[in-house]
Amino acid sequence: MKSSELVNILKQRMTNPELIWHFDREKDVLDIRHKTLGNGMTLSLPQALNRYEAKGESALDEIVYTILETFGAMEKEAKGELKSSEHIYPVVRSTSFPLESKEGHRFITSDHTAETRVFYALDAGTTYRLIDENMLNSLSLSEEQVKEIARFQVKKLKTAVKEDRVAGNVFYFLNENDGYDASRLLNENFLKDMKTKITGDMTVSVPHQDVLIIGDIRNETGYDVLAQMAMHFFTNGKVPITSLSFIYENDELEPIFIMAKNKPTEEQDKK
Repeated sequence: MKSSELVNILKQRMTNPELIWHFDREKDVLDIRHKTLGNGMTLSLPQALNRYEAKGESALDEIVYTILETFGAMEKEAKGELKSSEHIYPVVRSTSFPLESKEGHRFITSDHTAETRVFYALDAGTTYRLIDENMLNSLSLSEEQVKEIARFQVKKLKTAVKEDRVAGNVFYFLNENDGYDASRLLNENFLKDMKTKITGDMTVSVPHQDVLIIGDIRNETGYDVLAQMAMHFFTNGKVPITSLSFIYENDELEPIFIMAKNKPTEEQDKK
């Protein structure tokens, strides 16, 4: 499928007259704007086509759903229906993620690691809107208040994990599909509790926003498995974050580069 064909399919599935479509052939992106709201979103067509190649029609359904829910959240915001501080959560993104909205408003962010940055979102039920400086007045909150509320709210999210054992190593998966799976990375109490279960090296991975993987790496093979697993999730995620994993030690996260059949250099030095 070509980019132009994908654009035509999306137009056919979303016939809202309020939506204005602009296909930039040179940049290979699709810009969709809401006529009344004046807001919009940009879709990377190569990324969307890769998802279609991997998942077929279900990928198109996901793209359409995401676009419609995003504009639905914008409409709720415009009507003043997204003001509850209980609906503010942190979200983890790659450091390459844009720091401004499409309209040029600075997003509210916090530094995290060399690979990740924390953004803040206003939850709308089935989707969320990243909070920018222009939204602070409508929320009647300061930047610090937004961050404090988010730190509190993330601790209320479920932390049930599923366990899988591979070659003598244990991997714990958190996958609630609520849009905040990777955000559990910011729940310090959760990480500390998981640390008590770990007998080997504790690793934490957030390859995309809808999964968090905690590894109990007990042998050399475990790192190879972890690297392959993280890359697989990173490649197939709707909102990729990082294919790198982190070592969790002394209540801190440090990105690690995993070489085949070798443990991280910093870990070897500690031994």
